[in-house]
Parts: sequence; structure tokens; C-alpha cells
Amino acid sequence: LGLVEILLAFRFLLKLFGANTSSSFVHFVYNVTGVLTAPFDSIFGVTTTPAGNNNSVFEPSILVAGVVYALIAWGIVKLITINNKP
Repeated sequence: LGLVEILLAFRFLLKLFGANTSSSFVHFVYNVTGVLTAPFDSIFGVTTTPAGNNNSVFEPSILVAGVVYALIAWGIVKLITINNKP
């Protein structure tokens, strides 16, 4: 979960600050996290603001994805700990 949340945080910040999509690091983060955010992409609208040559994008779906994955991980941990009680 920690790695997923870190990658989602990177995606959120890179989109928010209008990172250059031709950068290999930005491209890598967008490709890896695109699969994780795809189920949530159509939940909210996306707000775009010009930021130099790139656009600053606020995507609330990234935040929703982070919360959903955290809840799923919490539920899995709870299920494992219930079965391990004496």
C-alpha cells in the first residue's frame, strides 16, 4: 500500500504542478499509476489551468483512488488479524 500511495501522490503533484510530460520520469509515473486511477477517472470533472507551456491539472479522482486503496488494504489487514486472534 505504501508504494501505491507514494506513486499516487507523485501523480497528483506532477499533474497539479503541470509537469513536463516529455520527461521520462513523469511518463513512467503516469504509465504506472494510470492503471490504478482508471476506475476512478470519470467520477469527477477535471480542472485545468495553464502553467507555462504545460497545464496544471487538479484530478480529484487520484485522491479518491488513494482513499479507496487505503480502505481496501485496511480491510485486508483486519481480516488477517481477525483470523490470528487466540
